[in-house]
Amino acid sequence: MRTVIIDGYVDEPACFGVPPYISPYIRYIAGALRERGIAEDDIHHFTIDSLRTATAEDVLALKTADLVVILSGITVPGKYLRSSPITPGEIENLCSLSPGLKVIGGPIRLGFSKEGGTGAKELGIEAEDVVIAKKDIEAFVYDLFEDGSLLDPEDVGHRLRTVGEIGMWSRLGAFIIERHPDYPYVMCELETYRGCGRKIHCSFCTERFYGPSDYRPVSDVIDEVSSLYAAGARNFRIGRQPDLFSFHAKDIGADILQPDPSVLESLYSGIRKVAPDLHVLHMDNANPATIAAYPEQSREILKTIVRHHTSGDIAALGMESADPAVVRANDLKAMPEDVLDVIKMVNEVGASRGNSGLPELLPGLNFVHGLPGETKKTFEMNYDFLKDILDSGLLVRRINIRQVMAFPDTRVYGNDELVGKHKKLFLKYKEKIRKEIDLPMLRKVVPKGTVLRDVMCEVHGESSKHELTFGRQFGSYPLLVGIPLPLPLGKFTDVVIVGHGQRSVKAIPYPLEINSAPLSVIREIPGISDLEASNIYSGVPYTNENEVLGKVQDVEKLMKYIVV
Repeated sequence: MRTVIIDGYVDEPACFGVPPYISPYIRYIAGALRERGIAEDDIHHFTIDSLRTATAEDVLALKTADLVVILSGITVPGKYLRSSPITPGEIENLCSLSPGLKVIGGPIRLGFSKEGGTGAKELGIEAEDVVIAKKDIEAFVYDLFEDGSLLDPEDVGHRLRTVGEIGMWSRLGAFIIERHPDYPYVMCELETYRGCGRKIHCSFCTERFYGPSDYRPVSDVIDEVSSLYAAGARNFRIGRQPDLFSFHAKDIGADILQPDPSVLESLYSGIRKVAPDLHVLHMDNANPATIAAYPEQSREILKTIVRHHTSGDIAALGMESADPAVVRANDLKAMPEDVLDVIKMVNEVGASRGNSGLPELLPGLNFVHGLPGETKKTFEMNYDFLKDILDSGLLVRRINIRQVMAFPDTRVYGNDELVGKHKKLFLKYKEKIRKEIDLPMLRKVVPKGTVLRDVMCEVHGESSKHELTFGRQFGSYPLLVGIPLPLPLGKFTDVVIVGHGQRSVKAIPYPLEINSAPLSVIREIPGISDLEASNIYSGVPYTNENEVLGKVQDVEKLMKYIVV
């Protein structure tokens, strides 16, 4: 049985799978195939990026496959540095290449849209032998097999997988990360649970389509990390859940479940035990309402995270709006005053600087526009909320602003009038936040002279003056780093920040090899004047540090950033 898995990438509010991330769904699919007796050698894996430059051998694997499984789904579109999610046209083309059975699934089953502010539409594929998994693609793939043969897909039901199944499949499918083009430099997204435990859901929520909260046993998550670690993974994010603080939370009869700090301690310490030399351990989503309702337990959880994680971590808070009228009209999670209290708490526990060069743990904020109840005043209230945070000295690492993407069977579906009505205002407001909030905030989070460790060089670019290399650290919502040198791609380097953009930083290698650095880069050394830079450049090559003395007034500052 010849099978092909194509990762077309996923991007959901509670799951990320665009390189260097690899989503759990891909690993579950591979594990389901393994449990059905398909040998690892008969499971081929491609990302859509790799297929865009496919070799003849890659095409042959598609043309001879008995089963092609395509994972896709972007429910919160973003901007991606070097990868592009699969398009419907590409799905159709790939389906036409293979005469075998094609199964398409993932969040794309909910619909497809190119950008926020537009309603999602059903995916239509006209190629033959194509089936769209209407629920969990990994469960559908598993159910397709009987005694090693493929069943007629019309005889296979569509269902949700069970926690027990993914406990098995996540371990069996860990090998698939070794087929990823970026291996071993992949970020493994980990699932603790899915589904929303709220009785009343946000108006635009897609997480509720997965049903009520379905917690995985802590031991299963730890065992999965152990399997991934054995396969070579060193970078992990506990990101596939709507609220990490609610993992195995207790129902005490209140509207909001009570967090259990002991569960998070068991999870984090267990991961550290089975992956002792991991490079990154980050988190993603946190419900501000949970933290505000249970500050004592939440503070304990925050301390647990900081004790076991790696620095540069972000707790993404689904605030959505600072307008109380919008919060009420859409059953959002927390009022602005509650979110502010949460931001203060996260800063108190996590704002100290860690080994990566970034603060240990900072809050991120998500805003959604185009929701019922929104008025022009909403934009002012959001801006004022952020300005108050900036002026107070609190730190926020990431502010995500988007227009709602409405999916069928959500309350906002078909109500796009506010998106169009406020489109110009939205764009102007977004730019204002980028300039007046993001830029000064970034200067506080990572001032000039900050050393960032282990930045991976990912793509080359050009400016009017010189070649550029763009890179990022591994982690949750990593900073984009622009380096004014053509550095080798796929390599890691330490850098020192020398400038700031609205959502990115400019940096030079740290320490800077002074004998090979161009004058334009020497001028970027913090605290060095143009005249001093020219004096330094005119004296290269140097054979020792003493030869650099006399070129600048502040020798200690220079020697802090260079190597001879």
